[in-house]
Amino acid sequence: MAQRGIREFDGKKMLANHWAEYISKDFSFPGKVVLVDPETKLDELAKEHSWLGKEKLVVKPDQLFGKRGKHGLIAANVSFDEAKEWIAERMNKETTVGKVTDTLTHFIIESYVPHDKEFYVAIKSAREGDTIYFSNHGGVDIESVWDTVAEINVAITEDVDKIDIEGKLPKDTPKENKKMLADFIKGLFRFYRNLGYAYLEINPFVISGKDIVPLDLVARIDDTAVFEFMSGWGDLKFPPPFGRKVSEEEAYIKRLDNKSGASLKLTVLNPKGRIWTMVAGGGSSVIYADTIVDLGYRDELANYGEYSGNPSTDETYEYAKTVLDLMTREKDAKGRTKLLLIGGGIANFTDVAKTFKGIIMALREYKDKLKGVDARIYVRRGGPNYQEGLENMKKLGEELGLPIEVYGPETHMTRIVNMALEAS
Repeated sequence: MAQRGIREFDGKKMLANHWAEYISKDFSFPGKVVLVDPETKLDELAKEHSWLGKEKLVVKPDQLFGKRGKHGLIAANVSFDEAKEWIAERMNKETTVGKVTDTLTHFIIESYVPHDKEFYVAIKSAREGDTIYFSNHGGVDIESVWDTVAEINVAITEDVDKIDIEGKLPKDTPKENKKMLADFIKGLFRFYRNLGYAYLEINPFVISGKDIVPLDLVARIDDTAVFEFMSGWGDLKFPPPFGRKVSEEEAYIKRLDNKSGASLKLTVLNPKGRIWTMVAGGGSSVIYADTIVDLGYRDELANYGEYSGNPSTDETYEYAKTVLDLMTREKDAKGRTKLLLIGGGIANFTDVAKTFKGIIMALREYKDKLKGVDARIYVRRGGPNYQEGLENMKKLGEELGLPIEVYGPETHMTRIVNMALEAS
């Protein structure tokens, strides 16, 4: 499972869209929230959402970082004109949060809700199930009052509707709100579990008449579940974390991935790194990266990613070509050998020979550049037609004069990591 952060706007819109389905028809969340980016025409937005010009508003950046209030990045109880001015002063401006600097490009505007009492709720996935956290003392300093937080465990096979949530609420929960809060927590859990969430925190939320209003929301979703939950997610995009700019190559692989039924992922960790990976399978990519780090080569790991789901020869070629282009742009600063690990487990349905054909096409195209950075290539793979794929890879090394070592499923999956590092 790959946990990916989503914008506060997307989490709140999804919550509003599915409120009656999963949470309650007896109380509601109005869902008055809009997203502003550099292309947004704010006056047109106000025509589309008339409440923007009629109500007091809250405005803040929406770029996957917290403690916005402590950094002076929330404007509350403002008019629409004031919100526009506040955004204009910050849009496309570099901002430092902690030790991280990035450009502000996305803002959320929502209806301002006057309130006295704030609540906290969060749901977190674990191996054995999920844990619900709830407190009657929500707000930015929830950590300092963690002793007020009730923890409710829900096993993987357990039905949340059969749990006495009301009886498990903290003793200081207002009696008049107990049923409403218990119903909200149950519904929120159904929403969380049925839409592929891995983490969901609302801190704080408030009760306003018959409405429950999340004031601040943080969420992560299992992005490998896109085909199961796409209709429920709507037009959901996964933004990069604050402080991390997406490179041209990463954006290109992302576009390939969006057009493909397969999975193609690439994150450049260190473009000057000398250990590059081209790994089949999401689980295998984690194992290879962990092995490299465990062996003490974290700072030399250049990239993280995977290709899986039986990509076509052309898709694999484009993926491999992108990685090789990055790898061969310059020699190692210390004159050491650059390493390419083409690894993976034993495929269930991916045709190894077909995907290797695409990789071989790219290797043949980049042979001179690979020689120029003194590259060594280690291959380990199993699965349908793996013998043909490995034989073709071995012949390629002989043809091009490249040092390519090939291994099948008889060799432990990450053994080639040790081999490569020992030889270099």
